[in-house]
Amino acid sequence: MRNLMKRLCSYVLLLACAFLLTACSVTKTDKDKIRDIDFTVVDTEAVPEELAAQIEEAKAEPFRLTYGDNGYLYIARGYGTKDTSGYSVEVPECYETSNAVCMKSSLLGPDKTEEVQKKPTYPYVVIKMEYSDKNVEFD
Repeated sequence: MRNLMKRLCSYVLLLACAFLLTACSVTKTDKDKIRDIDFTVVDTEAVPEELAAQIEEAKAEPFRLTYGDNGYLYIARGYGTKDTSGYSVEVPECYETSNAVCMKSSLLGPDKTEEVQKKPTYPYVVIKMEYSDKNVEFD
């Protein structure tokens, strides 16, 4: 009976390892820029409803979201909860490689001359571009 139990545990462990190893895949992202992508920063009111709902749900933590709609790709990048107002997000670059769309963004803190309010804010940016089925890489 004890031998049977050891054999059963071995099979379960072997099956679990096989499952985990076959489910994992690695793709190397090519960082060589093919072309710059034209994009538009989307106002909060113009974000598609479904994406806006996903952002609302995820905004307390840093997030990276993509959403395709009507021939456009929307890419959203959020930086989680900040304790004060005055934060903004910039997108200095968005480009295409052979196997990905790469979006670079950065969080900018409050300007020294700006009056800052002590209230939680959730800085994020949404950009819109022509639809692409390539993976999106966030830098």
